[in-house]
Amino acid sequence: MLKSGVPFIIFAIKIPSTMPANNQPSLFRRPAIFAPFPGLAAAESTRHGGVSPPPYASLNLGFHTDDRPENVLENRRRFLAALGISPDNLATSHQVHGNKVLIARQPGHYEGYDALISDQKGIFVAIGTADCAPILVYDPAREAVAAIHAGWRGTAQQVAKGALLAMQQEFGTRPEDCHAYIGACIDQDNYEVDGNVARHFSAVNKREDTARGKWFVSLKGENKAQLLDMGVPEEQIEVSPYSTWAHNEDYFSHRRENGTTGRMLAAIGLVPRSS
Repeated sequence: MLKSGVPFIIFAIKIPSTMPANNQPSLFRRPAIFAPFPGLAAAESTRHGGVSPPPYASLNLGFHTDDRPENVLENRRRFLAALGISPDNLATSHQVHGNKVLIARQPGHYEGYDALISDQKGIFVAIGTADCAPILVYDPAREAVAAIHAGWRGTAQQVAKGALLAMQQEFGTRPEDCHAYIGACIDQDNYEVDGNVARHFSAVNKREDTARGKWFVSLKGENKAQLLDMGVPEEQIEVSPYSTWAHNEDYFSHRRENGTTGRMLAAIGLVPRSS
């Protein structure tokens, strides 16, 4: 059953390579920015370690693809088990490239939200991507989290700012307390757009190819700027060095793979304390 939430209006970090001892590619990478918080589970999946065949090879975590649902279920089980998360504790949404924010007070699959926030221990919020920027936020003072999906439309609608504003209103979050991660997404050199898209980006986060009448924009840079503008300290923001296009062997890229590919998940939540 779909559950309703409270709409609001966007947000992000860098990831260390997490390789198993056998040197096989990992199912996920953990943001280094969250390492000081042992009760926090946060990670961004890769495309490795699953059961899906090409073009979804192999850890496709997206149900809104033409992959077999049983493959996606098994892939999600593997990814979440590696993080110590039960699928029953996951809160997700069918994303619509907007700026609505869901206050996730219980797990489930929702409709129409591109950011999910929660202060409930044991609920893990997650968003799916395949070129758009995943942003994870943790407020250790209020023990609140956010998972944000920011493509160019969401970035233009300032979904990251909206998520932080919602956390302020609902949980009393102060941006200066937050730690944020902006994950793997398409890089500026490979994100070609037209002027109608580029106009939503600040001058420092776009460049024009005048000969071709095209622009190249930075999702990472624009979302980081929004976080900084909200008051998140720069030293508390990590930006992934990875690109879904340039590192397509590790990540799904909707644009590079012509729209037929899998999806990653970026998830974050607090593990309940043992009694």
